Amino acid sequence: MAANDYHFVSRWRVLGTIDEVFGLVSRSEELALWWPAAFRDVLELEPGDDDGIGKIVRMETQGWLPYTLHWHIRVDAMDPPHGFGFNVWGDFDGHGAWSFAADDGWIDIVYDWRVSVRKPLVRYLSPLLKPLFASNHRWAMSKGEESLRLALARAHADPEARIALPPPPGHVSYPGAAIVASAVALLGLIVLQKRRES
Repeated sequence: MAANDYHFVSRWRVLGTIDEVFGLVSRSEELALWWPAAFRDVLELEPGDDDGIGKIVRMETQGWLPYTLHWHIRVDAMDPPHGFGFNVWGDFDGHGAWSFAADDGWIDIVYDWRVSVRKPLVRYLSPLLKPLFASNHRWAMSKGEESLRLALARAHADPEARIALPPPPGHVSYPGAAIVASAVALLGLIVLQKRRES
């Protein structure tokens, strides 16, 4: 596995029905509404066929690190309400798949993410900073599970209880983002120079 290759398997467990969980996760155009900590912008470019196969969506995402990732998905497998899969290209190249299983009122969710990172900053720094980039992914996924639980609770709550629920966790804001980004870029340039010399 190359340094810029990543494979993550995330497991969530939420209260709800398999249909509503599948619906929330598979409607990519709504990801930025209920999972705003990671999804900054989502735009459906092509709807695909009646089953959603061939749907193409453009994504802009960010974790707790101060850089954004731009990528596209094309749905290549759809098995409602048990799961779906998609090819990925852009700052990532690879495949992602969601699966859902009902368990006595709970839904067990598995997200399998196998990608090579193409974004130069992450690609060239992966030999040194892979654990940091992996923690960025894990942070985004933990916020996704928290956000999905809130979205499901909001859907089942009466109006008074709904008002009392907190909003989903939002984007991380960086007062010193320019300093952090400059430091990471400088480190990237050093790594590139050392690679060229060797």
